[in-house]
Amino acid sequence: MARKLPRLQRVLDAPALFSIAYGEIASSIYFALRTIALHALGFPPAVLCAAGLLFLLVSLSYAEGTAAIRETGGAATFVRIAFNDFWGFATGWVLFLDYLIVIALSALFVPHYVAGAFFTKVHRPWDVVIGCGVIAGIAAVRLVHRTRLHRWALVVALVDLATQLLIVVLGFALLFSPDALSAGTSLGTSPTWHSLFFAIPLAMLAYTGLETVANLAEETRRPGRDLPRSLFGAIGLVVVLYVAIAVVALSAFPAEHGTLLGSNWLRAPLVGVAAQIRTQVPAYIGDPLQVFVGLSGALILLTAATTSISGFGRLAYSLGEHGQLPRKFGMLRQRTLVSPQSIVAAAAIAIVLLAGTAALAHPVFFLASLFSFGVLLAFTAAQVAVIKLRFSDPDRRRPYRVPLTVGRVPLPSLVGAVLTFAVWIDAMATHEGARYAGPAWLAVGLVVYAVVRKRRGEGLFEPVLSADEHRGLAEAEFSKILVPMKLGEIGEEMIATAVKLAQDRGASVEALHVIRVPLELPLDAELFDQEERAEESIAEAKLLGADHGVTVEGRTVRARAIGAAIVQEAAEQGADLIVLGSSPRWRRQSRFFSPTVDYVLKKAPSEVLIVAFPQGVLEGDGDAG
Repeated sequence: MARKLPRLQRVLDAPALFSIAYGEIASSIYFALRTIALHALGFPPAVLCAAGLLFLLVSLSYAEGTAAIRETGGAATFVRIAFNDFWGFATGWVLFLDYLIVIALSALFVPHYVAGAFFTKVHRPWDVVIGCGVIAGIAAVRLVHRTRLHRWALVVALVDLATQLLIVVLGFALLFSPDALSAGTSLGTSPTWHSLFFAIPLAMLAYTGLETVANLAEETRRPGRDLPRSLFGAIGLVVVLYVAIAVVALSAFPAEHGTLLGSNWLRAPLVGVAAQIRTQVPAYIGDPLQVFVGLSGALILLTAATTSISGFGRLAYSLGEHGQLPRKFGMLRQRTLVSPQSIVAAAAIAIVLLAGTAALAHPVFFLASLFSFGVLLAFTAAQVAVIKLRFSDPDRRRPYRVPLTVGRVPLPSLVGAVLTFAVWIDAMATHEGARYAGPAWLAVGLVVYAVVRKRRGEGLFEPVLSADEHRGLAEAEFSKILVPMKLGEIGEEMIATAVKLAQDRGASVEALHVIRVPLELPLDAELFDQEERAEESIAEAKLLGADHGVTVEGRTVRARAIGAAIVQEAAEQGADLIVLGSSPRWRRQSRFFSPTVDYVLKKAPSEVLIVAFPQGVLEGDGDAG
C-alpha cells in the first residue's frame, strides 16, 4: 500500500528528551507563581511541593504507559487501549483544553515579560491584543515550518535553567529571610481554609508538560528506557527549583499585608522577583539581570506556546487516526509533520479563549481553574488505565513498571488516582470555571465525537485501527473503495482488484470515470465519444461486480484535472481506499509516478493502493484516470 503522507520518525534520544521535558514542565512557573501566591499567601512553597510530589507520583504511571504503548496520544491512548475509543476520546478532549490554556496563558504573559525587561508595563486590553497576535504568529510559522524539538530543546532548557538558578542563588543570598516566610500567616485565617483549598488545584498549573512529553513516545528512539529517565530527572529538578523560587519570592514579597507578587507583578512574577533583587545590587548588575529575566521569560513562554500547539497536533493526529476526529486531523503534512487543520484549530480556539475571557474580573484564575478540570481528569484516567492494563493485558512488554506492586495492582498508581480525583473534586467544589465551563467543554466534545462516528458509520465504542495498526492489506478493513476507470488492460486490472478487495471485506465499489475537458472547451461541451466510452466502461465494471456479488456504483464526472476530480470524489463519497494503477513507462523516467498519481497521493483523504506493474507487463499509455 502506498504511503501518501509521512509518519513520525524516532529521532529523540535521552538528552533531547530531558531537555524537552525540563523546558516544558519548568516553563509554567512563569505564569503560575502569581496565581498560587495570591491565594496561598505564605504557603506557596508548601503547596508547590505537595503538587510536585503528586505530579511525580503521576509520572510513574505515565512512564509505564509510554514505555509499554509506544504511540503518540498520551493518556488518551492509554485509556483507549485499556477501555475503548469513547473513553479514550473523552480523555483526549479534556487534554485539548489544557493545551489550549497553556497556549493562551503563555501568549498573554509574553508582552508583560518583554515590558518588564524594558522597565515598563503593558496594560489591558493591549496585553490580550498582543497575546492574540503572538498565537496567530506562531500558528502562521508552524503552518510552513517544522519545529526541530531535538535541536532547540537543549538551548531553551539551558536558558530556562540559567534563569531560575540565577534567581534562586541571588535570591537566597540577598533576599532570603526566615521571618518573612511566616510573617502575617496563620493557617486557617491567613490564608483561610477556603483560600488554601482554592489554591491546591491551581498549583497543578505549575506542572504542565507531562502530556507533551508523553506524546513524544512515537518519536523516541528508545521510549522504554529514555522516557522514564528523562521524566523523573526533569520533574525532580523542577520540583526542587519551584520550591526554592517560591521561598525567594515569599522573602521578596512577604504575605504580611497580602503578597504584592499577586498584585503589582500580576503577569510577570519572576520579573518582580528580579526587580527586588535589583534593589539590593549595583545598577550595572541589577539592570542587566532584570533584562535577562524578562527576555528569557518571554522566550521560554513563546517556546511553551509553540510546543503546546505541536502537542495539540500530535494528540489530534492520534484521535484522527483512530476515527475519533475527522480524517484530516490524522494526516501529517510533509513539511510540518502536523495536520494544518490541527494548527488552525489550536490557534483559533486559543485566541477565542484569550479574547473571550478578557472581560472577566480574573481571567487568569478562570483559565487556571479550567486547566485543573482537564488535567486532573486526565491524570486520574491515565493511572486507572495503567492499572486496568495490568489485568487485561498482563503479557504486554513493559520495559518500565511502576514499583511497589501488590498482586497486579501498582500501589503508586492506585494512590495517585485517588489523590488526583480528590483534588478534582476540590476543584469542582471551589472553582466556578471548573464546575461549569469544564463540563460544557466536555459536552461539546461528545457531540463532535458522535457526529464523526455517525458519518463514518461506526459505533461510539467500536475500536478503529490506524493505518499503522493494519499489519498489511490482508488485514485492512474498507467499506467503500473508489477506483478511477481507465481504458485498456490496466483499467481492467484495477477494477478487478477493487472488486476482489470489496468481495473479501463486504465493501462496495464506486467506479469513477473522469472525462478530462480541455481548457479551450467549456465543461459542458458536447463530448459524445467520451461519454459513450464512459458508459461502456462503467457498465462492464457493474457486470464484473455482479458476477462476484459486489455492488458497483458508477459515476461520470467532467473536470480539467483528473487527479483533483478523484480526490474530490473520494472526499464527497467517504471512500476508505482509492485503487490506482501505475504504468511501467513512468518508472523509466525520474518521477516514478504520473502527475495524476502523484497528486492523489499528496491530496487524498483516504488510503491509496498503487499497483505498479513490472516492465513489459501491461504496457499502457499512462496511469489510472
